[in-house]
Amino acid sequence: MIQRIAPPAMTLSASSTIPAAAGIGLRFPHHREVAASPKGIAWIEVHPENYMAGGAALDQLDGIRRDVPISLHGVGLSLGSAAGVDRDHLAALKAMVERIEPGLVSDHLSWSVSGGVYLPDLLPLPYTEEALALVASNVETVQTALNRPLLIENPSRYLQFRHATMTEAEFLSALVERTGCGLLYDLNNLFVSAKNLDQDPLDLLFGLPLEAIAEIHLAGHARKPLEDGSELRIDDHGSAVSAEVWDLYTRLIHRTGPVPTLIEWDRDLPELGVLKAEALKAHRFLTIVSGGARRVA
Repeated sequence: MIQRIAPPAMTLSASSTIPAAAGIGLRFPHHREVAASPKGIAWIEVHPENYMAGGAALDQLDGIRRDVPISLHGVGLSLGSAAGVDRDHLAALKAMVERIEPGLVSDHLSWSVSGGVYLPDLLPLPYTEEALALVASNVETVQTALNRPLLIENPSRYLQFRHATMTEAEFLSALVERTGCGLLYDLNNLFVSAKNLDQDPLDLLFGLPLEAIAEIHLAGHARKPLEDGSELRIDDHGSAVSAEVWDLYTRLIHRTGPVPTLIEWDRDLPELGVLKAEALKAHRFLTIVSGGARRVA
């Protein structure tokens, strides 16, 4: 049984908890196929922003959730925005949570809104005490509104801020301690960040509060050669999971035990069978590699 961190009076619904198995991200091209034949899919994750306008897609998601557990993975809360969380967006998310009854709800350690302007990307934050206080306040606002813990996803990084006063692991650890949130740990983001910033991914990984990891993401990334002969890793979710990320996954679940794991694929979307095959690979690691693992206390 996975231990999840939750603020006082906030618990995950026992009837809708995501299983400690491998699921897939559901995108619109696969809606009908999943609705017609959900067999073999342990759970699915969707971006709630794609359904907030209502319509046929939301109605179809209502039908799917009767057969498959669902997690909501937001991209629009902008938890690092100095102006705070957009109240209209939070109200729309709350309505989605009440309707879909997801097992998990998550968003990113990033910002994308400033002065009422919405930017088409998830932008990084400096790891400072000021940023920590801001994000913690926004996380607490969301958790209070939803009456449940929020999972925070680590970003893929392409730069470091000179005035940062803590590491990413220290920042996330402090955020968990202050708010009682959980972590959605994206191992592809970890690997991309480590390669781009010339760091050891294991140093980044095992500095985390592993007991707070309630979900893991796996995805593919692109490699772009640069003029100076170096290489940039780009988190594009457009290919199969790399061998290096699979290796990090086995190392992590050796320490954590089974954790709900998601295969993300957004660009150059393959047939549903390809996603199922990637999820099956993750599930085999979960059952074989973590057979003797114990959850870190």
